[in-house]
Amino acid sequence: MRSSRVTVAAVLAAVLAVAATACGTDVSGGPGPAAARFGQALARALNDHDVSGAANLTDSPDAAAQGIRATFDGLQATGVEVKIGQVRTSGATSVVDYEYVWKLPKNRVWDYRGTFDMESNGGVWQVRWEPTALHPNLGANQTMVLRSLPATKASVNSSSGGSILVPGVITRITLDASKVQAPTTVLEVATQLAQALAPVTPGLDPVGITEQATSLGRPYVVTTVDQKDLQKLPGVVTELPGVAESEQSDMVPTDRTFAPALMSSIKQNVQGRLDGTDGWSVIAQADTGAQVGVLTETDPKPKPSVFVSISPIAQAAAQAAVNTRTDKQAMMVVIKPSTGDILAVAQNPQADKMGSLATSGLYPPGSTGKIVTGIAAMEQGVADPTTVVPCPATITIGQREVPNYNRFSLGDVSMQEAFAASCNTAFAFLGNKLPPDKLHQTSASLGIGLDYTIPGLDVAGGQYPVPKDPTTKVEDSFGQGQVLVSPFAMALAAATVAHGGPVVPQLIAGQPTKVGGARDTVPPTAFDGMRAMMRAVVQSGTALLIGGEGDVYGKTGEAEVDGGSHAWFVGYRGDLAFATLIPFGGSSDNAVAVTKTFFDRYDAPVPSAPAN
Repeated sequence: MRSSRVTVAAVLAAVLAVAATACGTDVSGGPGPAAARFGQALARALNDHDVSGAANLTDSPDAAAQGIRATFDGLQATGVEVKIGQVRTSGATSVVDYEYVWKLPKNRVWDYRGTFDMESNGGVWQVRWEPTALHPNLGANQTMVLRSLPATKASVNSSSGGSILVPGVITRITLDASKVQAPTTVLEVATQLAQALAPVTPGLDPVGITEQATSLGRPYVVTTVDQKDLQKLPGVVTELPGVAESEQSDMVPTDRTFAPALMSSIKQNVQGRLDGTDGWSVIAQADTGAQVGVLTETDPKPKPSVFVSISPIAQAAAQAAVNTRTDKQAMMVVIKPSTGDILAVAQNPQADKMGSLATSGLYPPGSTGKIVTGIAAMEQGVADPTTVVPCPATITIGQREVPNYNRFSLGDVSMQEAFAASCNTAFAFLGNKLPPDKLHQTSASLGIGLDYTIPGLDVAGGQYPVPKDPTTKVEDSFGQGQVLVSPFAMALAAATVAHGGPVVPQLIAGQPTKVGGARDTVPPTAFDGMRAMMRAVVQSGTALLIGGEGDVYGKTGEAEVDGGSHAWFVGYRGDLAFATLIPFGGSSDNAVAVTKTFFDRYDAPVPSAPAN
């Protein structure tokens, strides 16, 4: 008998009306009341720990006590209701109908019906003890045991349906500085550990590891590795003083190179959506421990897979493209204009070290900001693609002298020609004619500067603040000044132009994006005009390099900053809108080249499976 008392939320001792049949038995002291007392005693046995109280109402108290106790323990029961039904008596024996309603862990309820026999011994009615008194299918030397049936954890799938995050096991590798004893130093251990982990986690800093491990006061997690990578590590890792490994269940990527920063963010967001409801069963178990049969079973209910908008083809192509730059940070965001689906978020390793730059890093847009100025000019009625504008080598507006790149001059040309050649002076001229708040309003219409809450993705919408003075307004008009954007924001602006209206970005199916901030409607004529100008950039302007990649519409940009310039290329082709950025990448040709690689990879035929 257990020594601790079991607390029960509610134990019912209600007994159904007892009916006696045959021979006109006097039920006041007959089998009916005796059966009722047995049912009440069973219910009390769990709450009051009075197993003997129920067992003593049987003809075999020791065997009954053992069976009742084993049942309570095996079911991990928190309560039971025993209902006594019809009693059929013939002479000194009776057959009693019963119903058990068990209360099991995790709010599970199990009920069933059966019968037990009673007999009169010297006028005293007792339950004839058999395991069937507890369950109709329970045999000799058997007991009932509750088993959990774990639900399979859901996977995270890409837009194509393939899994990108699946249930698995990771190993945490920790360093406990308190277990490193002199003459060995923590820095020496950290150095050896970083070297040992280099095949799977390159670039670990021994000094940084030492500082973290010595300051925490507890084991410091140096890295986590999946099972495949764990096999690549030398055995010396766990032999180092203070170094230990521990396993834990986690969602692991099917491909570690597939958008690692994005997968980490998605994993944190969907963790609570992947666990299904466990099933359960009650088995009949022999005293040898062997399972004899299943008495009841409730199937687990796994959650459906979570789908994200990321396209494996687009992501792989974008990742391959940004990885061609090994000297500078490089990043690319691809969005589907027709739906807002985020198809790719790619960063090369240099960018990954700095966080989610592709979606939340803010940079001046340079000449890609002329998309905003051009649409604003068309909305305001200042110009259309055919309007003649000046494009001198330099132009002075107020206190600001604005030069073109290498001070080129086109003379008087159409706005479309000025856009294709990326003429700063022409767009400074146009910007000066706009109301102070016009660029702010138009940028919001294109999705720039709004507040986005995208489950699973940290984003920054950028800013086009209302300029405080005429000089800033002029600088903003060609993407310098106070304006800042992220590659995500510029990809969204390009998607808006392609779509011809607002585009709401989306990453995780069933978790809609929240967009804060007001945006006006852009006239269709302004979108038409911008499309024509962006096509001219590729056909005859600054993005000739990508001319062979189909009907690409784009805008190049070089944003001047202290220490150099950022290389941009923003645009769309069909239902693919993109923004490519190489911080301090110099010429916009470099961003165009990365984008060209993206389309080369995206359009490459998929290798066919080898014949069997």
